[in-house]
Amino acid sequence: MSTEAVRNILVVIPTLNEARGIEAVVNALHEDLPADARVSMVVVDGGSTDGTVGIVQRLSHKRPLLSVMHNDKRIQSAAVNLAARTAGHDADVLVRCDAHAVYPRGYVRQLVETLDRTQADAVVVPMDSTGHSCLQRAVAWVSDTPVGSGGSAHRGGRRSGFIDHGHHAAFRMASFRRAGGYDESFTHNEDAELDCRQRRLGSRLYLDADIRLGYHPRDSFRGLARQYFAYGRGRSRTVRRHPGSMRARQLALPVHFALSAACLLLAAWLPWLLLWPALYVAVLGATSLGLAFKHQSPCGLLAGPAAATMHAAWALGFLLGLATLREQPWHASMARGLDAPGAAS
Repeated sequence: MSTEAVRNILVVIPTLNEARGIEAVVNALHEDLPADARVSMVVVDGGSTDGTVGIVQRLSHKRPLLSVMHNDKRIQSAAVNLAARTAGHDADVLVRCDAHAVYPRGYVRQLVETLDRTQADAVVVPMDSTGHSCLQRAVAWVSDTPVGSGGSAHRGGRRSGFIDHGHHAAFRMASFRRAGGYDESFTHNEDAELDCRQRRLGSRLYLDADIRLGYHPRDSFRGLARQYFAYGRGRSRTVRRHPGSMRARQLALPVHFALSAACLLLAAWLPWLLLWPALYVAVLGATSLGLAFKHQSPCGLLAGPAAATMHAAWALGFLLGLATLREQPWHASMARGLDAPGAAS
């Protein structure tokens, strides 16, 4: 673990058809940068067809720190690895950003200050969901409750400290490289999988609850279901690769899903089994009513259906992943540096 002050920072923004928000993200990230560090900012585009690249190229004329590169593999994990390999050789710190998030002023500076203050190897941050449509607001509200996130520290959490996993924000480049970067075979849950490898190699992750992101959830039930199905499927791979990484709040979803299905199938013979799914529906209903009252908005009534969609899709993705995907358990002796043959990518 390095104890030297940060001098060179690489900010990476993976994109794929982010024309609606990329300019606001770039402008926000340029605000109040560290005065004593050299910052490079690269947008790594996966083949956008909506003008994203043109917007970034226009912005780069006024912002010399900014550049753009093409990501043939399209996915975020490959984008971050590509930038680290090609533009991060002199960087002390890698900052990963999302093109659909809302960043506070001085975001990069605050991350660097936290790295230096805590001597952590990586900093993760909480996400505060926000939304424009009624469904987005309902998803945002329920995501910050135990019903929506199970009490996850990086979803609405308010307590800083060293943790096992969180929303990725900044890495000491040495730690990122030593772990091999992201596994590019992961389209989802690549962050949790990398955190497992980093911890096994002795790196420490710090959640700074004072540096908070805004996040816009999916605005349709179909999109929400597809997103959480992919999350669950990705988690099933992480669990196979890193036994013991599963948390009780995550295990609760597939157990509840399987138990509810069994109760419904057997209810014709044992009607009392309906008490379990009925209790679940009651909890969702109470959550919907509580959020509608709290926010003085009928949009809160969609919170229960949104939570049910997230729960069922995640559990189904996880269970199907366990049944169909195979992973070899990972050991520290298998670690390969980011540039080494056989790295995680």
